[in-house]
Amino acid sequence: MTPLYTTSAVATGDGRNGHVQTLDGQLVTPVRTPKELGGQGGGTNPEQLFAAGYAACFHSALKIVAAGEKVDTSDSEVVADVSLGRLPNGGFGLSARLEVNLPGVDRATAERLTEQAHQVCPYSNATRGNMDVILSVA
Repeated sequence: MTPLYTTSAVATGDGRNGHVQTLDGQLVTPVRTPKELGGQGGGTNPEQLFAAGYAACFHSALKIVAAGEKVDTSDSEVVADVSLGRLPNGGFGLSARLEVNLPGVDRATAERLTEQAHQVCPYSNATRGNMDVILSVA
């Protein structure tokens, strides 16, 4: 792979109860363990950051493939639900569900574009075979 863009971020503090920021200063935020995992909450967490990144990246891929077919994607959106769970080996893993909403696009076209975006999206390519990703069209 020939890199087209590289970014860097640093995490400090106590892992899930610390701070993250990109080296360019565009993202600066505390991270906190969510209440559902026994933490106090009050900050973002790695799963939320992953969900936001996956949703944005997949939406971009969707718009690229739709533009190639001259399909109007006005008012489209992608919702990414990311779950953290325990794996059979005792470690932890992630799963994701991506819901694509393409108002004004017939269901068959929306499903085809969603599948094509799943082949183009860097997050989808990185996670393929490593975690469960479920695609749905609203």
